[in-house]
Amino acid sequence: MNILEEIVERKKKEIELNKKEVPISTLVGMPYFGEECYPFVSFIKDPMRSGIIAEFKRKSPSKGWINEKANAERITRGYASFGASALSVLTDYHFFGGSLEDLKQARWNGIPILRKDFIIDEYQILETKAWGADVLLLIAACLTKREIKDFSHTAKNLGLSVFLELHSEEELENICDEVDAIGINNRNLKTFEVDLENSIRMAKQIPAKLKISESGIDSMDTIRMLRKEGFNGFLIGERFMKEKFPAISFKEFLRDKK
Repeated sequence: MNILEEIVERKKKEIELNKKEVPISTLVGMPYFGEECYPFVSFIKDPMRSGIIAEFKRKSPSKGWINEKANAERITRGYASFGASALSVLTDYHFFGGSLEDLKQARWNGIPILRKDFIIDEYQILETKAWGADVLLLIAACLTKREIKDFSHTAKNLGLSVFLELHSEEELENICDEVDAIGINNRNLKTFEVDLENSIRMAKQIPAKLKISESGIDSMDTIRMLRKEGFNGFLIGERFMKEKFPAISFKEFLRDKK
């Protein structure tokens, strides 16, 4: 069993438990469920913003704890104040050290929030909206083409933007009209190895959607190169989170943006 399969199997058990502890009626009644979402595409394309989706995560399956004591409210506030176009917040606890509470802590920053988790059940889509995220992540590697379309439809009806993450050319067929943004993850979810050329190889085959490159981006030179290849946004997390002060690391990263 590879890492992705292990994550999905554990996620199935977590979802069943969550459904019992927090029924759908409770999710629908939560304050954020009725709020309007920030428009993800507009924020990423805004020329006055960085195009960077700054990620908050404490841990990864491949490296263990990256920043165990990290405070979601403080770090995401710094990301937003220093120019992030959007935030990505890991909510999986076992493998990434995150929680839904981290979404709530990041909500007050005035920019879109992507809930980063492994969505395999419609219950999680309602959960995503209820806890204050603006963007739903769907990972093609753990969903069928039908599930991606159905989940995207549900998310759009709730006002959420849909971010579809791809890892290989074989997954290009999963793109559907309901998807707002296509992310190409340069990290293989089965081995967790990083190949930045993956974004470049796939970019020309992606239709007219917002294009996001994820993982392995370590400099503004890399971002400039990816922009020339047609990418609008760039999801970066570990590059900042491994530092003692992630928000300051992000600020320094942007100094070379011109």
